[in-house]
Amino acid sequence: MSDQMRNPEGKFRSAGNRDLDLRPRNWLTPVILVTLREKSSHGYELMERIARLGFEAINPGTLYRKLRQMETEGLCESSWETSKECGPRRRVYALTDAGKAYLSVWAEGCERYQRVLESFFLAYATGGESANSAVL
Repeated sequence: MSDQMRNPEGKFRSAGNRDLDLRPRNWLTPVILVTLREKSSHGYELMERIARLGFEAINPGTLYRKLRQMETEGLCESSWETSKECGPRRRVYALTDAGKAYLSVWAEGCERYQRVLESFFLAYATGGESANSAVL
């Protein structure tokens, strides 16, 4: 990037020295849900798996607050797991039917938004020439 640099907070500094925050917002819930859909997990394992999806700067307190909120909303459920190999008991989170439904609706919304983004990039790549013919 010749005229912009990414800083550690996930923002980009433009040529005019303006910070542009390009990180997705409100993604933690669906990212947790899609991760739990694959496999029920405890908090620290979730943090590791979420990091592999590109969300590496998550605070453990933020994750656990979000998990409690999601459990209250019925999107996930938890139970205590005891394992001789893993030491003390730990809470394991699993996806509920309501969480599956939420994730499905979110994915549909993302597909629509992806079409908008594709139209934007097509217009950008062609200097705006295709903007009028792009289907949103």
